[in-house]
Amino acid sequence: MAKTSFLQETYAYASLARSFSAKDWLAYSAWVGLMMGLFAAVTAFVAIGATHGVTYPAYVWNLPVGTGIFVFAIAFDTIGHRTIYKEEIAKAEAVVHHITIFAGVTSVLALCIAYEHPVLMRIPALALIILSFVYSLVDEALHWRRYLTQRCDRVESFSHFFIMVGHLIMILTWWTWFEAGYPGVAETLPHLPSL
Repeated sequence: MAKTSFLQETYAYASLARSFSAKDWLAYSAWVGLMMGLFAAVTAFVAIGATHGVTYPAYVWNLPVGTGIFVFAIAFDTIGHRTIYKEEIAKAEAVVHHITIFAGVTSVLALCIAYEHPVLMRIPALALIILSFVYSLVDEALHWRRYLTQRCDRVESFSHFFIMVGHLIMILTWWTWFEAGYPGVAETLPHLPSL
């Protein structure tokens, strides 16, 4: 049997989306769409500031970079979760995914609220960031157990790697920005379009 290349495996993995049911598309669109919204929001925010002369610390540009890597990786990973690994993930990983997502999303919300309430939100934001990583590591343990028993492939494994890379870059950048007092945010806010 001829060995397939990683590129061929990636194409085959992405093609699994063709078998999505309406429910799969709804779940996929809600999750990936939410994260694309985060990417669009952070990218637009720093771009609006930059186009109006705001000078951010150089590390702030890692925020859209990390978020973009994260979104791209989950867009791939979720295809397998909604198709070939659906039953396997339902056994335990689905609960871990929901806890990780809850901790991750609320950590970002806490960091946003921390702009105006830094003393109040510092500890909750840090707790949620730590929990999102703890549960990400639990998810990775379950994932690698599946990989070792051949119930997971290379594409999903690399997707997980880039999810971790993107998430770490994004959230550590955001935390660093918060700890520094969000330099550039106050200068950017007046330039945002009014709702």
